[in-house]
Amino acid sequence: MRKLIVDEKYNNKKLNNFILDNFKNLKPSILYKALRKKDILINNKRVSENKTIFSGDEIIIYISDTLLFENNNNSIKTIFEDKNILVVFKPKYISVTPDNYIGPTLTEIVQKNYGKNLEPCHRLDRNTSGLVLFAKNKEALKILLYKFKNKEIKKFYKATVYGIPNKKHQILKAYLFKDSKKSLVYISDFPKKGYQEIITEYNVISSNYKNNTSILDINLHTGRTHQIRAHLAHIGYPILGDGKYGINEINKKFGLKTQELCSYKLIFNFTSDSGFLNYLKNLKIEYEN
Repeated sequence: MRKLIVDEKYNNKKLNNFILDNFKNLKPSILYKALRKKDILINNKRVSENKTIFSGDEIIIYISDTLLFENNNNSIKTIFEDKNILVVFKPKYISVTPDNYIGPTLTEIVQKNYGKNLEPCHRLDRNTSGLVLFAKNKEALKILLYKFKNKEIKKFYKATVYGIPNKKHQILKAYLFKDSKKSLVYISDFPKKGYQEIITEYNVISSNYKNNTSILDINLHTGRTHQIRAHLAHIGYPILGDGKYGINEINKKFGLKTQELCSYKLIFNFTSDSGFLNYLKNLKIEYEN
């Protein structure tokens, strides 16, 4: 059994589209059979047809996990490992920890394959791929959580955006408000009540003038929810495939349903004592796919 909560993106959309978008390995024929058997519930009511759903609806699906999911174990790549830490590459469609969507989570897969004591030190959006750092013991987790909070571990992203930035390098400053009910954030160029400052730095790696796209290298100076996606869209360069902050017509043109955003590099820029993890100082871990 899997439980999902409908977000704003699928408000007033059809149930089948929502389920198939969330379970990429599910065959439509299996979904139709589940509907005929009334194995799908909307707000605790069994349904037998492709109903219209709305933001906030609770969807419960009684379909075997083997039919819902790909073999995620094969898609998790080990990038770096020692006695205290593990860094893996998270593909799209997998949550790092449980949320309102689906499982199995990256943490569940890692704990199954590497040991129950491993815990993630940070998160990525479900549809953002990239490097995720896990601690192998409580002492390492405590230190690494502090390092992230103190900005002594830097995360770098690559994003493919629509448009050609006039400036090859920029440090952007703005203010972000998080609307938890709608699972959306809003950006303002000026301080407002309830808004938090955000700083996003980018360098243009390359541009394709024919397709009007660019690949950006992004360094987050602050780490707010959906910061990169919303901030780039705010300045007129939405990430391709982004259904929340992007342009649907452009996403359809390129045939993309999820954001072209990847966390590809971690740098352990320790500036304070790190105890038994001091040996990680200046370590750079990078993944090129």
